[in-house]
Amino acid sequence: MAHEIIRAPFFQRDPIACARGLVGTELIWGRCSGVIVETEAYNAVNDEACHTFLRPSTRAFVEHNKAGAAYIYLNYGMHWMLNVLVKGEANGFVLIRALEPKTGIEQMKKRRGIDDEKRLCSGPGKLTQALEITDRHHEMDLCADPRHCFVRSANAIVDVVADVRIGISRSAHYPWRFTLRGSKFVSVPVRL
Repeated sequence: MAHEIIRAPFFQRDPIACARGLVGTELIWGRCSGVIVETEAYNAVNDEACHTFLRPSTRAFVEHNKAGAAYIYLNYGMHWMLNVLVKGEANGFVLIRALEPKTGIEQMKKRRGIDDEKRLCSGPGKLTQALEITDRHHEMDLCADPRHCFVRSANAIVDVVADVRIGISRSAHYPWRFTLRGSKFVSVPVRL
């Protein structure tokens, strides 16, 4: 099956459509990869959970970077979070929350110090640890380098479920968490 790199125009629309559209695509990171099974959308305007709401540095990041740039930050001083910048109908971010590991699984297991494939990338901090994503990747263009990109299969049909976002206290009611239906690799089961 042919895979194509997802280019910048994909990220030139609104964060909600992008977050939904990334589910079922594959994240390639060096010699490791995984199918994205969970994302969350964050809107740069009127979304209290988005970093742009309180952080001028994030608003500057949005202004100075192109759609498809990596936005990486340290969460609670412990875990790196991989987001991709969306600029179009609405600006914002898509947080990559969980992957189903596909390649480089042994390397991921070593980095995470666990054997359970379901737990390797079942959360945003877990997947960055498994893929060794840190702030050195901040502002990287994720639409150009085949070693660090998103790819999709030409004719993939994906069943996506919308749910409320998790792990946040403000604007948590928005149904902007998207998961691959039935995936056992998501961080938290869907609350239907």
